[in-house]
Amino acid sequence: MQYADTRNQEKEFVERVIQVNRVSKKTKGGNQMGFSVLVVVGDQKGRVGAALGKAKDVSSAVQKGIKRAKRVLVRVPINGTTLPFSMIARFGASHILLKPAPPGSGIIAGGSVRIVLDAAGVRDVSCKILGTNNPVTNVYATIKGLRDMYAVTLNKHIKLKTIEQLEQQEKTELRQQTTEKEVKKEELKQEAAKAEVVVEKPEKKVVKKIVKKAVKKTDKKKEA
Repeated sequence: MQYADTRNQEKEFVERVIQVNRVSKKTKGGNQMGFSVLVVVGDQKGRVGAALGKAKDVSSAVQKGIKRAKRVLVRVPINGTTLPFSMIARFGASHILLKPAPPGSGIIAGGSVRIVLDAAGVRDVSCKILGTNNPVTNVYATIKGLRDMYAVTLNKHIKLKTIEQLEQQEKTELRQQTTEKEVKKEELKQEAAKAEVVVEKPEKKVVKKIVKKAVKKTDKKKEA
């Protein structure tokens, strides 16, 4: 049997641990200690999910959270490198404002919201936490907001552009601007050539006549 070597292969999903809590449960035999881990999973290509994993040790809790998060992946609408429109996401006591940002601005967000958007593949976005600072509810609120945003894009038939399409559009706009500038320069040159009309000869003739008349008057005065 041949086994595939998966050690050098890149992982399909990015796994991020946001919070680790130590929990205890009272039983007849005493308190049972355990851990609760919040995990975010995403492929950085428009899919993201989050879940809680509970176990007696941290590693097994993380593995449980990853498995659960992969089952509840959500599609994220990405227009180029940002979101298509702004939205306020609500989940429990958390209220998060998600806004698109121009290219090059990066992920302007804090805490758990930044991790979720990075795992989803959004590069340029601006966010504001308006409610509680609980990372668990903030993660669920962002995922709910992204899911609702994707549903709106499907219902209203909003066309999303890829990065390649945006780059081609920018190139065509630059070409149009350069051609327009060249046309304007040629028009200005033609107008300047038409305006260059020299009318010097008649002016010189008038000046010569005035000078001759003045000389004749002075000669007459001298003779008198």
